[in-house]
Amino acid sequence: MSKTSKKAAALSRKARIEEMRRAERARERRNRVITITLSTVIVAGLVGWGAYALNSANEKKEQQAAAAKAPVSGEKTWDKKKLTQNHVQGAVKYPMNPPVGGDHHQAWMTCDGTVYTKAIANENAVHSLEHGAVWITYNDKATEADIKKLGDKVSKTPYTLMSPAEDQSGTIMLSAWGRQLTVDNASEPRVEQFLTKYVQGAQTPEPGAACTGGLTAA
Repeated sequence: MSKTSKKAAALSRKARIEEMRRAERARERRNRVITITLSTVIVAGLVGWGAYALNSANEKKEQQAAAAKAPVSGEKTWDKKKLTQNHVQGAVKYPMNPPVGGDHHQAWMTCDGTVYTKAIANENAVHSLEHGAVWITYNDKATEADIKKLGDKVSKTPYTLMSPAEDQSGTIMLSAWGRQLTVDNASEPRVEQFLTKYVQGAQTPEPGAACTGGLTAA
């Protein structure tokens, strides 16, 4: 190969190498642009989602606060000052069924989202109400679907307990200290409202007292 040919070949290789380098630099610039764009989109999305989640959380708190203030339609109430809180032994004759307060046993029923499949003693359940629990009871008119739905709700809600009560007048009854609501089915919106308002609600004589470590059905 002549010197001229060699020189031409060397220039051609150099040109190809330079072209490859330019192409590589262009790819790197494109990749940087893509990375920056994706990062911006992701960050913007996270910021937007964070703002949405925060706004949703605030709205939920506002809704809960509103529900806690609003009266529950159809509920019965008893004067809190007239519901005695003495610890006693033996059975207590309550003026309402299920009871919503009054003298009770020293031991409370565990009420940490506890679902009992058999009837429990009123005197122990009332102590749970004193601690701010809501007690859901049902008789044989309640459907299996309603019982399951209520049980699922209770099991996810601290400071609640549930048990059958065949001698009660209503199909489903929700009791808190000095408060009681009767409904026909578990889908009734007032069930959620009652729980929101009275689980550790303002009616609680001993707010913050334990719902764990009490008696169980076993």
